[in-house]
Amino acid sequence: MPTRQEAPLPSRGRRIPEHYWGYLLLAPAVAMVLALILYPVIYSGWLSFHFKHAYLPLQTFIGLENYRELLLDGDGFWRSVYLGAIYGFGSTILQIILGLSAALMLNESFFGKALMRGVALFPYMVPTVVVAILMKWILNDAYGILPYVMDNLGIGRILWFGSDWVMVTVILVSTWTFFPFVVIGTLARLQTIDPELYSAAKVDGAGVIRRFWHVTLPQLANVLFVVILLRTMFMFTKFDVIWLITGSGGIGFYTKTLPIHTFMKTFGELQVGAGAALSMMMFLMLVVFALIYFKLYKRDEHI
Repeated sequence: MPTRQEAPLPSRGRRIPEHYWGYLLLAPAVAMVLALILYPVIYSGWLSFHFKHAYLPLQTFIGLENYRELLLDGDGFWRSVYLGAIYGFGSTILQIILGLSAALMLNESFFGKALMRGVALFPYMVPTVVVAILMKWILNDAYGILPYVMDNLGIGRILWFGSDWVMVTVILVSTWTFFPFVVIGTLARLQTIDPELYSAAKVDGAGVIRRFWHVTLPQLANVLFVVILLRTMFMFTKFDVIWLITGSGGIGFYTKTLPIHTFMKTFGELQVGAGAALSMMMFLMLVVFALIYFKLYKRDEHI
């Protein structure tokens, strides 16, 4: 009696090694980073070596000519770098001081603490365009509430949008708008500090200032390192606050930072190649600043 032949088992294909699955899962994120970050930087660098009109199909390779012109442009490029440094470092320092002070206060126990935390975060939730319109109303020389109050108190009126005060104005507005960023980071770290450190400092006779200097500040060092780095970079490249408050012409001449100068060169003068060169210089400045900042921080860690 013939025996029934069994069907052959299907051959098993080669299995993908397990460590390849990690690469496959990371591939979409890597592709997104390359498409959204690396490609624009490379394209901007390529444009910076060309003379290119913003609208007309005119494009000519000119090498380093764009960089040569902007480095020789003392009234344009170097002045915008100077104004950008004043705005960036000035607003960052004030944000750190105000944000750290607010975080220290909100870390204490008092009635209405939850409400005060919400109030402290309010400026960061308001759209920038609303902040600009609100501040232009409040600080207006003719009908603003702040000049009116200062005048009644005998302080005298300050031309907040005059040539002498307009940079101070945008720095103060930016400080009010973005200091909650510092509050969030520092307050989160303050809540994780071991209370026994403060108890031991009190036993040693340390007062409030010494406890802050020898206990709180060292515990906040890593957070402040990141916050200062991010806030400095963000403020040096900040465009919307300055543009919405002062624009580019008239009083905007006194607040024409590097982002404003780049925008006007690209879309005002329609010189895309020169604007790309300005953006690349701004990018290189931030890279150099970050490298020096990291190097100084590592050196302080070893001291």
